[in-house]
Amino acid sequence: MAVNLRGRSFLTLKDYTHEEIQYLLDLSAGLKEKKRTGVRGHALEGKSVALLFEKPSTRTRCAFTVACIDEGGHPEYLGKNDIQLGHKESVKDTARVLGRMFDGIQYRGFKQSIVEELAEFSGVPVWNGLTDMYHPTQILADFLTLQENFGCLKDLKLVFAGDGRNNMANSLMIGAAKLGMHFVIAAPSSLHPEKALVDECLELAAESGALIECIDDPAAAVEGADAIYTDVWASMGEEAKLAERKALLQPYQVNGDLMKATGNPDAIFLHCLPAVKGNEVTEDVFESRNSKVFDEAENRLHTIKAVMVATAGTL
Repeated sequence: MAVNLRGRSFLTLKDYTHEEIQYLLDLSAGLKEKKRTGVRGHALEGKSVALLFEKPSTRTRCAFTVACIDEGGHPEYLGKNDIQLGHKESVKDTARVLGRMFDGIQYRGFKQSIVEELAEFSGVPVWNGLTDMYHPTQILADFLTLQENFGCLKDLKLVFAGDGRNNMANSLMIGAAKLGMHFVIAAPSSLHPEKALVDECLELAAESGALIECIDDPAAAVEGADAIYTDVWASMGEEAKLAERKALLQPYQVNGDLMKATGNPDAIFLHCLPAVKGNEVTEDVFESRNSKVFDEAENRLHTIKAVMVATAGTL
């Protein structure tokens, strides 16, 4: 079926169908090939995008900036000290001002409600570069990396080891449920995702044929895995909880023993970066042939470009 995402915001993968997500992945692959052969695009020519950052970033900021320029557009970085978002000016009013000046808005910050309000009132596509709840652009990069390594996503076993309540675990679970994957969260029961979200994903899984599990035993969780994913043990804003998280999550560290427990010598390792080596992952796994973290980081560029092109550009 034809897929038309023009004018759509990208706030969470919940809002996108299996077919629409796969379309974005395939578009990303095509744009990546063009980039590597030196072909410049024009899909965003004459357009400007606002890049709102309340949280610092390496990959998200660089990917949005380069992707926009690659397609002929103009990116404008707006840090937390550059505008009055949510301080002297309401989110609603900021959205209506920016929407009259820009053709798209990226937001990276804390509250999911802010990116949703920007989308509601701006009148232009809004893209979620990360909130405390979801990180959908990262998932596209992760899934493109899996697709490059395994050919397709259906029935792949992906295990997330660590804090099962964070934005990465949430977003991976939604994406896996949409695309028919076998997704396992390996985490202590106190760090399992919210039941309401798990139930929602189980409903999606019933339609797609996905399998969603939360397992306390890390060795049992990774058995037969095609990929193991992890993230920092204390997300931005939660640094005070690091000592507590270390005690809880040490058994879930992705190390040589956990990779061997997959029983699959070709299982790959993924991480959204930056990584705290010695905590959630050991140096030897991070630097191993199984680690695809820098392919994954590069794929932020191509997948973010696809989202902007598909929703705000001219294909």
